[in-house]
Amino acid sequence: MGAYEDAAEARMAARKAAADAADTAERERIAAMGKANAAAVPLTRAQQVTADRLASSPVAQEAARTTAVLKSFTAKGGLLGVPGSNLQGATGPTGSTGPTGSPTGSTGPTGSPTGATGSIGQTYTASDGKIFTDLNAYNAYIAKLKADEKARVGKSAYDILYNEFNRYGMASLIEPLKKFIQDGFSQAELTLKLRETPQYQERFAANALRIKNGFAAIDEATYLGLEDKYQSIMMNYGLPESYYSRGALGKQAGFENLIGGNVDPITLEERIMEGQKVVKGSKEIKDTIGQFYPGINNSDFLAYVLDPKNALAEIKRKVAAAEIGGSAIQSGLTTNVGRAEELVAQGITKAQAQQGYGTIGSGLQRGSQLAAIYGENPYTQTTAEKEVFGLAGKTEAEKERKKITGLEKATFGARTGISTGALARDRAGAY
Repeated sequence: MGAYEDAAEARMAARKAAADAADTAERERIAAMGKANAAAVPLTRAQQVTADRLASSPVAQEAARTTAVLKSFTAKGGLLGVPGSNLQGATGPTGSTGPTGSPTGSTGPTGSPTGATGSIGQTYTASDGKIFTDLNAYNAYIAKLKADEKARVGKSAYDILYNEFNRYGMASLIEPLKKFIQDGFSQAELTLKLRETPQYQERFAANALRIKNGFAAIDEATYLGLEDKYQSIMMNYGLPESYYSRGALGKQAGFENLIGGNVDPITLEERIMEGQKVVKGSKEIKDTIGQFYPGINNSDFLAYVLDPKNALAEIKRKVAAAEIGGSAIQSGLTTNVGRAEELVAQGITKAQAQQGYGTIGSGLQRGSQLAAIYGENPYTQTTAEKEVFGLAGKTEAEKERKKITGLEKATFGARTGISTGALARDRAGAY
């Protein structure tokens, strides 16, 4: 009887040990399943934030404590203190095979991420706190959360870019990229896609001109910065709004040639200043520019000076020549483009031209009369210009003037008008 009781007690102890081992193994499997689920469905940033919030909840803290206890328990040399033991094949409480205790009698762990349905009592908690007992449903829900979050983040990114570009009137540039943004393309990928769109190429068309003209293309920020500076300068000088008004895509068509021609803001200001000398100058200057240079549309001289194809040095030379020609007209004289450009080359300014032609105009008529009276070579404007402006032949021109004024003195014994008058005083420059 004693032996029988001992054997029965031994069998009961073995069954209890097997049941405890199966229960512990199931707990360990569930913990492993949680890790597998997390690895199978990576969380987005937003989902991770939600998960972190859930992790601080009392339920999550309790689960963490339970997991810690299980890890501590199983770390003590294995299940039931038997190193390496996993009790595979042991009989569970319901007679099933394997550590799951599932009433289906299946072998090995179930409810794994392969799509099999979890064991009775197994639950899966999504990042938003929703609980599932079916792994397939859980995985489908997590995939939907991930897709929804990706779409939300993509929409947010699209809205930010759309609003930013809309500030410059370029919102339509972003519309073709909506799908790429929502699909999570990187910044580099989006930049490439953007630059391939017809809208972008139209908006930043000056870059193609720059390359054609031998200059490097510039980035969008530099491009927009140049447009702002151009507009500010034009507004400061009172240019009509038509020169900087915005059209479709926020494009300022008048700036395309300036950017394409690599015109910096300082040079642009110089060009405008030269243009204003004609546009806001006297009628004589306006008439002269058209007379000297018929190819220039003097009715819109600003368009000429703003065209990068026309070199700034050439513009300055033509404007200075027109100012000299205008000064001659104001003094009742005439001149030609050759003489005017010769004076420009000599460094004669508008002020000097006004003074010099004023001097010539006041004495030319009398000098011409005396030359005719005394049979001398004609005393002309050209002769006077040589002396007054210090051009080639200045010495001979001065001798001619002095000769005819000397003859007048000898004849009339009086002071001659052109010897003590305009030609003898207030000559241009140092003369």
